[in-house]
Amino acid sequence: MGSATWKTRLAVLGMVVLATTAAACSSTNSSSTTTTGGGSSGGSKIPSSAFSDHTGIDATSVKVGNVSTLAIGGLFKGAQVGTQAYADYVNSTGGVNGRKLVVENGDDNFSGSGNLQATQNGINNDFAMVGSFSLQDNYGGSLLKKNPGMPDVSVVLDPATNTLPNVYSAVPLGDGWEEGPLQYFAKKFPQEIPKTASLLASSPSAATAWNGEKYVMEKVGYKIIYDATYATSQTDFTQNVITMKNDGVKILFLDQMPELYTSGVLKALVQQNFHPTVVLGAASYSSQLVPSSGGAAAVNGDFLDQNYSLYLGQDSSAIPAVSTFNHWVQEASPGFHADLFTMYGWVSAQLFAQGLKGAGSNPSRGSLLQALSKITTFDAGNIIAPTNPAAKTVGNCYLLGQVANGDFQRLDDPAVTSTTNGYRCDYQYVTPPAS
Repeated sequence: MGSATWKTRLAVLGMVVLATTAAACSSTNSSSTTTTGGGSSGGSKIPSSAFSDHTGIDATSVKVGNVSTLAIGGLFKGAQVGTQAYADYVNSTGGVNGRKLVVENGDDNFSGSGNLQATQNGINNDFAMVGSFSLQDNYGGSLLKKNPGMPDVSVVLDPATNTLPNVYSAVPLGDGWEEGPLQYFAKKFPQEIPKTASLLASSPSAATAWNGEKYVMEKVGYKIIYDATYATSQTDFTQNVITMKNDGVKILFLDQMPELYTSGVLKALVQQNFHPTVVLGAASYSSQLVPSSGGAAAVNGDFLDQNYSLYLGQDSSAIPAVSTFNHWVQEASPGFHADLFTMYGWVSAQLFAQGLKGAGSNPSRGSLLQALSKITTFDAGNIIAPTNPAAKTVGNCYLLGQVANGDFQRLDDPAVTSTTNGYRCDYQYVTPPAS
């Protein structure tokens, strides 16, 4: 990959920070009209015409559209790989109610017009949109708003699109933070939290996510002495590390930083012989983090908190769905390194399949939306902590981990056989008061 493309990819990844914070969002809103339905999100707002709309489905197959960004070095290829992987898996079992899933992929080429066109193609030809992931999803979202009978089951970035009653996400957007992990680290390192630091991407979504986390941190008792932003094209964090070292930072939260940036920070920490407690997040959880950071010594001892299992394979023996996920990713794309977006594609396709299964023997777009509006708890077989797709919220559950011998391991989590299925569910999810 050329240096220009690499810098562009860094810049783009810096803008997806919000998608890595599995957090609850505000209640839904829409002006769509008409018919019956249940659930807490959009079931009563399904157009009557959607119940006679069988576009993209017949007796043996159902076509679903995926619009993701493949430009810039295959940026979100994982979203399509994960969606296809789940389709291959469910098709191997006979499909959903006897229908095979056929994934029709579209590349928006990292452009608004591309996202519009690919979404329109899906509306014209596919039964539903499934597993899409793009920074341009607000463009497609404008079409989904005009076509409220078109189901979209994807992890979305655009807040307005997220609120649409025909959009369902396995990992809803949000603007707060779970108190549990912050309480854990505050109790484990009481002498360090008065000297807290974080690094944030210079983007509106990152600022929104940080405002939520910072509010909860200060509520718990952290004193943040350094919270600088970094340019989305930045690769060298030496000066940031020097400043933090001079300021006496004791604990550093990188839990909103994608792996490509995190590795740069970890390298600089080693180079400056500066070793604060480091807390990583979902976007840093990657099989590439250790090699990209210069080896295990640069990462060993760092902590992890996220709303997902160790889905890259460490939880395979305890959570069968993790093993299934990784097996079928390799079937769909041999040699592919699964990432956060691969997991998003997989869980989105699984949520769609659950909705389709409940939509009746002769499903329409309307009956699919009706079925989705009744799914009030979802965890993809414990791959993710429980969410409520119908209400567009998540709960207070999370996982703690730590890097040891160059690999991520669970830390102080309950057993997977426990009532919380291996997640910590203490304290609450907290949202800042409206300004």
